Amino acid sequence: MTNTDIAVIGAGTAGMTAAIYAKRSGFDVTLFEGYMPGGQIVNTGEIENYPATGKISGFDYSMALLAQTEGTGVSIVRKEALSVARKDGGFEVATAKGEYFAKALIIATGAKNRELGAAGESRLVGKGVSYCATCDGAFYRGRKVAVVGGGNTAAADALELARMCSEVVLIHRRSEFRAQKADIDKLRALPNVKFLLDSVVDEIVGEDSVRAIVVRNVVSGAKSEIAVDGVFVAVGQTPATALFDGLVKRDLSGYIIAGEDCVAADGVFVAGDCRTKKIRQLVTAASDGAVAALAAAEYLSERE
Repeated sequence: MTNTDIAVIGAGTAGMTAAIYAKRSGFDVTLFEGYMPGGQIVNTGEIENYPATGKISGFDYSMALLAQTEGTGVSIVRKEALSVARKDGGFEVATAKGEYFAKALIIATGAKNRELGAAGESRLVGKGVSYCATCDGAFYRGRKVAVVGGGNTAAADALELARMCSEVVLIHRRSEFRAQKADIDKLRALPNVKFLLDSVVDEIVGEDSVRAIVVRNVVSGAKSEIAVDGVFVAVGQTPATALFDGLVKRDLSGYIIAGEDCVAADGVFVAGDCRTKKIRQLVTAASDGAVAALAAAEYLSERE
């Protein structure tokens, strides 16, 4: 059993910021990440709204933050946390690399992309089904693709893909979009963008790669098959919080209930996209990370 003062689960912006602040507060910190450090932002082609960075790719931003985190002396465990349980006045974190005991816990696991649930979707992931237009859009240059969703992410994905694809079909289950009107107006002005409203994708068709989608009109029930080479899914996210069931309270969508103080339970703090909050941006993730770390530091100081 390896001992640490503060365990941080998740190495996105919130998690790495929390680790930096907790380490600078004088505590031993262990950061757990089973996947790519940086979280979902690592796949973003360009960031231009984070203070003082100018324009930077999500990958470069993430690697810079990782280097800064490592430079503080934070111990980084490149293994997924398999279980987290309250034990002996602290928390036991189990990974494939071993078990760790922490006096305080910061949860910063973020959220993952929500699937459509369409037939053929999971089988064709990486074979024409993608959840990241910035990552995979270039593979479909000059080809026809579909974007499924009605929010800001779907609109941004459609705009990005319209620059390189021969045709983009934007499919939304409602009659109106939730995305910013300015982006929808831009899309309507593009000759290679088509709209299918009041429609859902029932099936993604193909063997070794996507060749078509089956779309159903939710009003009439009529179905049609549309030939496409790729399907980009942008229908929201699901918080990665199931691991902490029993440790914290979650809302109906699975987000961990905590206020701006980032306190979720005795000795448990939460930061970033997995917390109940209205705005989920890089800058708010960083803010949460700092707040959670300082709250954890205060908690441990009071126990000494």
